[in-house]
Parts: sequence; C-alpha cells; structure tokens
Amino acid sequence: MDNTTSATNKNYQPETLSGKRILITGGTTGIGRTTALLLAEQGATVMLFGRHAPELEDTLQQFREKNLENQVHGFTADIATEAGIRQVFEQVDQQMSGLDILINNAGLPFGGVSEGSYKDWQYLVNTNLLSYMACSQEAIRRMQPQQKGQIVFIGSLSAKVRTADSSVYSATKAGVQAFAEALRKETISQGIKISLIEPGLVDTDLLDMDAAKRTELLQQNKMLITDDIASCVAYILTQPWRSNFMMARVAPVQQEI
Repeated sequence: MDNTTSATNKNYQPETLSGKRILITGGTTGIGRTTALLLAEQGATVMLFGRHAPELEDTLQQFREKNLENQVHGFTADIATEAGIRQVFEQVDQQMSGLDILINNAGLPFGGVSEGSYKDWQYLVNTNLLSYMACSQEAIRRMQPQQKGQIVFIGSLSAKVRTADSSVYSATKAGVQAFAEALRKETISQGIKISLIEPGLVDTDLLDMDAAKRTELLQQNKMLITDDIASCVAYILTQPWRSNFMMARVAPVQQEI
C-alpha cells in the first residue's frame, strides 16, 4: 500500500448517526417512514409526525417490532399550518432538547392548474414548499448555537422534468430546489450543510396506481422503492463533515427523462 492510499484511508472519517437527533417531516408514510427506520437502526433518535393517527400508529408499531421504540418520538400534526409547525418544534425542544438534522420530506401529490381550487393550491403550497421554509428556519435557530447541523430536502425530478398535467406540483418542487440551493449559501458559514435529493418515480402511498401497474413498473426498472431514497439519505448524512453532498438525482434505470 503506498503512502497516498494510506493517508487517504487514515483521513477518511465518516460521520456517525449514533446519538444524532433527527426530525423527519412526513415521517409516517413512504420515504419518510423508511428513512426514519433506517436512521434509527444506525443509532439515531428520530422524531416523526403526520396528519393521521392510524398511519402514525402503524409506523410506531414497526419501530416496536424492530426493538427501536426507545429511539422514536411520534405524534400527529399538520405541517401545512403555522400552529402545526409550532407544535412540532415544541416537541423537538421538549423531547430531544435540540436538533442535529432536519429531513424536509412532507409532500402531497397534485396535477395541473385545471384541477382543484385556490384553497387546494394554497394547502399544497403550504405543505410542499412553505413548510420546508418554516421548518428550516426553526431548525437553523436550534443548530446555530452548536455551529453544526444538516438539512436534507426531499424534492422531486418534477422540478426538472415538468410533464403535462403536473404544473401545480412541479411548481412547488421547483420552489424547493431554488430554496435549497440559495439556503446553502446562507448557512455554510454557520456550519450547517444543505443537501437536496430529487427522486424520480417512487412506489409510495402517494401514487394513484393499482397494484398490478406498480408491479409491472418495478419489474421493468421504471420505478424506485422507498429504500432506494432512504439509503441515499443515510449515505449523505454519513459522509465526512468536510464534504457537502449538494444534490442527488435518483431515477429508475428505465425512467424516461
């Protein structure tokens, strides 16, 4: 082994998730749930929430089945409201006494501008974009005193691939992309890293698709599973602190882009 290789190995010190306090928005279903379980398995304490009690209980049961119940805090809250966001961060302070990592993941599907009403769009924007802004602000306030923290945004390839009948949804995801990229420049001097993951088609509860079609797309490598994105999150969070994984676009091998 030459000196260069030896020095490289010696200096490579990945971050550990053991003992890290992590808040995951939209953590009771889909990508959020799978990510929460994976990070807890790696030693993190995770806080998650969602709008619906049955989904929350189902998620907490999965933690119990893996003997991870002491590493999770869960409750119901609506991230689309100011009161809901306030409730979330009150729980962060009470249950975890601080925050190391925020994963902005909450999201709702939607179609084009011909669908829905102004009220529907407002709720979508509140959930898919404004909640990311508000949660980031609250997280940064808690990370600043320790001069270290990380925020991961789960966006969508819809920010780049703007298909027909997705105009409203695509607009929110393009907003997430722009916000994450600008926020990175605002927080880097404070020791807070910002990463953005933009998945392609993922098999989640958000998809309006029957089981047969899901199976077909998975077999054709035209759709991802939630574990694909969760593993990407874990990879980013465990990189050496000197490196900042700025953006990851993760698409199925056969998805047309």
